[in-house]
Amino acid sequence: MATKKKNGTVKPGALKPKDAGLKVASLKVEEPEAAYARAMPAAKAIAFLGNPAKKDFPSVSNENDFIAVIRQGIPKKAIDTLIEKTGIPATDMAIIMRLSDRTLRRYKPQTLLNPEQSERVVELSKLYSRGEDVFGHLDNFKEWMNSTVMALGNKKPKEFLDTSIGISILQDELGKIEHGIFA
Repeated sequence: MATKKKNGTVKPGALKPKDAGLKVASLKVEEPEAAYARAMPAAKAIAFLGNPAKKDFPSVSNENDFIAVIRQGIPKKAIDTLIEKTGIPATDMAIIMRLSDRTLRRYKPQTLLNPEQSERVVELSKLYSRGEDVFGHLDNFKEWMNSTVMALGNKKPKEFLDTSIGISILQDELGKIEHGIFA
């Protein structure tokens, strides 16, 4: 179990992944924050899709678990939830997903997306759930997504959502904002 110092703080390296309730295979954790940083965003991203802990949806406790989810395919209803929460219009979401608007509308809620589409949905949910954390409220993050950002070449962040590299750039930008680097 963890050992506490007199001031109530936890001694570095005192917590093991099993103490944090995590099932981590071969991850050596030096600080407990590292374990939580890996596990909590993964669960939050899945919850953002509206699929927390359902029997037909694999459980996700860390980044590696997303691989099984993506390979299995995410149900189309996750896109509907994402559209609702992010405010991205269905026509724009179809472009981001590399589908025609008509095909997207034709999918039944239980239709499983292919791995490429599933991966994009996971990337978007991770981005928006992190943006909500960084900006304190989802509405603040959505406002940022629709404003011109100098660090992105005076483009709107939402213009980067159609590629994995673009989403990665936005994740990096969120990291900079999180650490107070705005230029």
